[in-house]
Amino acid sequence: MSKPAGFSQRCLHYAFDYQTPKTLVIPDIGVGCVFRFGQLLVLLYVVGYVCVVRKAYQETDSVISSVTTKVKGFAFTNTTDMDPRFWDVADYVIPSQGDNSFFVITNMVVTPNQTQSRCPEVPNPSTTCMDDCDCIEGHSDPRGNGIQTGLCENYSTTAKTCEVLSWCPLEIDTKLPEHALLASAENFTVLIKNSITYPKFNVHRRNILPHINSSYLKRCEFNRATDPDCPIFRLKNIVSEAGEDFKTWLCDLDWWAGKCYPKYSFRRLDSKHPVNNVAPGYNFRFAKYYKTQDGEETRTLIKAYGIRFDVIVFGTIPVVTDWFMLTCMRKRDRYRKQKVTNLNEDAETESVSGQSFSFTFYIPHCLQ
Repeated sequence: MSKPAGFSQRCLHYAFDYQTPKTLVIPDIGVGCVFRFGQLLVLLYVVGYVCVVRKAYQETDSVISSVTTKVKGFAFTNTTDMDPRFWDVADYVIPSQGDNSFFVITNMVVTPNQTQSRCPEVPNPSTTCMDDCDCIEGHSDPRGNGIQTGLCENYSTTAKTCEVLSWCPLEIDTKLPEHALLASAENFTVLIKNSITYPKFNVHRRNILPHINSSYLKRCEFNRATDPDCPIFRLKNIVSEAGEDFKTWLCDLDWWAGKCYPKYSFRRLDSKHPVNNVAPGYNFRFAKYYKTQDGEETRTLIKAYGIRFDVIVFGTIPVVTDWFMLTCMRKRDRYRKQKVTNLNEDAETESVSGQSFSFTFYIPHCLQ
């Protein structure tokens, strides 16, 4: 063989030959017990903690959810401020067709028959006056109810306030009904329809399960013990059970995907502060507009108090990373087969020189 060829051959061997360590076998039971005990600890950690507890072999995906809600129920009120009135879904649920949140009115302050006119402001330190000089024409207070006209008028027999251009008569929201006008709202029910998808694994599910049909929906009501699959909830049960997040949807594809069911739970988000409970609850104003026979615009102003329901969906889907495991196994078998062959040849060579060695191999991960 020529020198250039021999040199090239040596370079190739230097670059691509793979060497493995030789391990000396120590025939000592004590040392062997320590070695096997260490192996057992590693095995327990990998199998028990990493695989069973942490499920590190799984790959996860986050949920994408679409929620719709539909409330049913009715109420009747008869107060001095309003004529006897029947309330249905279109009156007490805002918005009428909710997505992942809806608001149910339980109490209200009603100011009927308001018109665009002039009237004395509600008394407070910034609106009381002695004469017209205390009122500034055109002045408006963002916390007030209108634009001052520059006149000081009698609000009552004991108080005078600046006149304003506004919707009159003005709202007096300090007189909240002692008993909730729509207390029967606790018996309203809400149907929650939820569709989820895990796009990475093309998994789709609904909270209306396959065994649920129309006749079942007409008579079922969610009960954690007796009917946990029903998607219809009574509002008083939601309020009484409030304690955790509203809904969690966990799918584990180590098991059959058909066992991917939602679990419902409830929590009050605006928890009351035991000491500083300023501005508790949830309220807002809205108005209903009318036209009188002579064409004058009037409205009924409603300051609504109630409960806002937010449907929150959490979910993950773990699956086994089969490709990684199978690839590692295939490459490991190929590696072992090749090295055993080489070791046998090396062992024969070593035995000629009168030395005896045992070779062991530890493959801690997938060799590429």
